[in-house]
Amino acid sequence: MTKSVSTEMQGDVAVIWIDNPPVNALSHHVREGIGRELGTARDEGAKAIVLAGRGGTFIAGADIREFGSPPKRPILYEVCDEIEACALPVVALIEGNTLGGGLEIALGAHYRITTPGAKLGLPEVNLGLLPGAGGTQRTPRLVSLEDALTLVTSGRPVSGKQAVAVGLADRLTGDAPLKDAIAFANEITALPHDALRLSKRTLELTPQIEEKFEAAMQLIKSKAKGAIAPVIAAGCVHNAFTMPFEEALTKERETFMELVVGDQSRGMRHMFFAERQSPKPPADVSGTPRDVKRVGVLGAGTMGGGIAMTYVEAGYPVTMLEMTEEALDRGLAKMEKNWARGIKSGRITAEGVAQRMGLISRTTSYDDLADCDLIIEAVFETMAVKKEVFGKLDAIAKQGAVLATNTSYLDINEIAAQTSRPEDVLGMHYFSPANIMPLLEIVRADKTADDVLLTALAVAKKTRKTPVIARVGHGFIGNRMLTPYLRQANLLVLEGASPEQIDKALTDFGWAMGPFAVSDLAGLDIGYKSRQDQELSEHEKRIYIAADRLVEAGHLGQKSGSGFYSYDPQTRARSVNPQAQTIIEQVRSELGINTREISDEEIVARTQFALANEGALVLEEGVAQRASDIDVVYNHGYGYPRWRGGPMRYAETVGLKKVAAMIADWADGSGGVHWQPSELLKELGESGKSFGDHEKEQGA
Repeated sequence: MTKSVSTEMQGDVAVIWIDNPPVNALSHHVREGIGRELGTARDEGAKAIVLAGRGGTFIAGADIREFGSPPKRPILYEVCDEIEACALPVVALIEGNTLGGGLEIALGAHYRITTPGAKLGLPEVNLGLLPGAGGTQRTPRLVSLEDALTLVTSGRPVSGKQAVAVGLADRLTGDAPLKDAIAFANEITALPHDALRLSKRTLELTPQIEEKFEAAMQLIKSKAKGAIAPVIAAGCVHNAFTMPFEEALTKERETFMELVVGDQSRGMRHMFFAERQSPKPPADVSGTPRDVKRVGVLGAGTMGGGIAMTYVEAGYPVTMLEMTEEALDRGLAKMEKNWARGIKSGRITAEGVAQRMGLISRTTSYDDLADCDLIIEAVFETMAVKKEVFGKLDAIAKQGAVLATNTSYLDINEIAAQTSRPEDVLGMHYFSPANIMPLLEIVRADKTADDVLLTALAVAKKTRKTPVIARVGHGFIGNRMLTPYLRQANLLVLEGASPEQIDKALTDFGWAMGPFAVSDLAGLDIGYKSRQDQELSEHEKRIYIAADRLVEAGHLGQKSGSGFYSYDPQTRARSVNPQAQTIIEQVRSELGINTREISDEEIVARTQFALANEGALVLEEGVAQRASDIDVVYNHGYGYPRWRGGPMRYAETVGLKKVAAMIADWADGSGGVHWQPSELLKELGESGKSFGDHEKEQGA
């Protein structure tokens, strides 16, 4: 049996190989093996050591499965200290993803040599944590304060080339990384390396450094949006300037242990595993995906253009259909403009933009979609239009082509029935802007074939989307749950809260934007038109009278310069819209509502529990497979705070019994007409079970 860590002598250089597939995670046996093989290298008479990883990856990070378990020695920081204290010079050969604990191991080495395309980063904040093995202490001793804070608090990796530029690594390799690392090790065997032990370097907190730190801290806090890990991690970096290394390292470790048992880290780890679960097909699905070489997109508007960009960026040739050449001109010009913005930031070259535009074929004829393997429609959101489109696609699409609708609400079974091949039809609901938003709701219709569902999952992976599988139901998962959320927000306004108070309460809770700012951004006329097309009860119509009156008075949101808020024409900065206030007060008076003081706590409870309750109904009906899938939808599609773990996870944090009891009280009260308590939520609350327990019982 191959050891996970072993030593191979290459002349005077001992190559210590880390071999723990698939990503060389720092499991206990790896940590133990590194210490053992450092001793082997000394015993073999080596003059230098190269730490390297098998499979083209150095060390991708810690073993997340060990989080929450009692630590087993050697603990990672002890291994880093042992590497740094080694009497022989140690060179870390960085390839592939070298993240978290992997980078901390490399920081313990005396030298770092990296391939240009390697990824180096400290992503612990994405799990509600901070680097706990010296990352907050060694990093600022190697790079500038600004670069150290960016690495530690953003979680974003840098390339090997960037790492050398900022001083995180010493040298780039060529085409033969191991050969280059061994040659480098031979170069430095006779050089003293005491000064390269980062723990021995001292940092001085000058007034200039303090000023830079305070400015950076303000920015970090604003970007964190309630997440505590980035702010605490920045504080640990500050300790590097004010404490001896050992004292600061102890503080770092203590802080890590406090975070790992906290609700925020638990929520973010919940999301980490949820994101890995959601792309898995249901247990009753088998087979292999169909081959997709060319993609067709119907519609060159905002959504169609974004979908086309998504596939082009993944290397797919795309045929784009519109009804007129003018519509194609507008759509393609907007796509080119969007890509061109990346030239300034260095994300893409002018040649890259031209190459992407070259992958797009334009047409006004359905016949030109005949060679496409996947066709996605993104046309007007009415059933009549969708049916007409799918009737035409059925006539021209080749056998075996996957036909997808981007509808966000409509019955896909009804759309599929318009064709002679309903087994080839499913929903692929993208979120705007489709080329940026990571979520893809894949909607499995009653007759969708297994290999069609697997094809959608395969292209989601290739296009770097996070897929969630849903069944047919009005609004599927995300938009269905949005209805009761927005209902409660609008009811709260009628009862006495202002749009500004509600938005602030929910952004303070952690949402990226509040519901009224989002409505203004999307356009109030979108919701208005949607309500006109639905048969709403009188109770439901009352809720949106103020929003409808705003539209009828020309306040459409950002597009018209005013909605629930007023917008500066140059900066788009929001301010209170006095006319919206007047309309809201008029509606309250007409409906005979006696307004009252409403607390932020009530705003949060009613909106968040409305989401969780509807999510439980979605689970009851089988529209969603798992509660964690719902959390993925809301994190990736709607801006729900990641550190809370999603609306279903948040309800569990509060306590399902408490949530169910509060909903039952509201259902029995004066606002009861607007609540439909979930039986699943009540059952789980009474039995003390979780959503996860329910899913295990259901075999999800």
